[in-house]
Amino acid sequence: MAVDWIGFGYALAIAFGGYMGYSRKGSVMSLMAGLVFGGFSAYGAFNISYDPKDIKVSLLTAGTLSVLMGMRYKKSGKIVPAGIILLMVFRLLLSLMM
Repeated sequence: MAVDWIGFGYALAIAFGGYMGYSRKGSVMSLMAGLVFGGFSAYGAFNISYDPKDIKVSLLTAGTLSVLMGMRYKKSGKIVPAGIILLMVFRLLLSLMM
């Protein structure tokens, strides 16, 4: 069993990003979204750790976040959150092909 450290780190980064949105701007929605999406991402990483082809939860979570952050990128022009999430989608799709 290989632990999906990248997936767990990604989940932690999402949860931390939600916390930072809350602490800087007071956005409760950012905190809730960060914890929910971070939790789903951690669950997906847990599934991948046991079966590397079981990417459904991780791909759905990263895909949803890429759409949401893509809309945010379109408004702000900041690539940092959207680009990292899009890289995770590509990583998951690549792992499915191998």
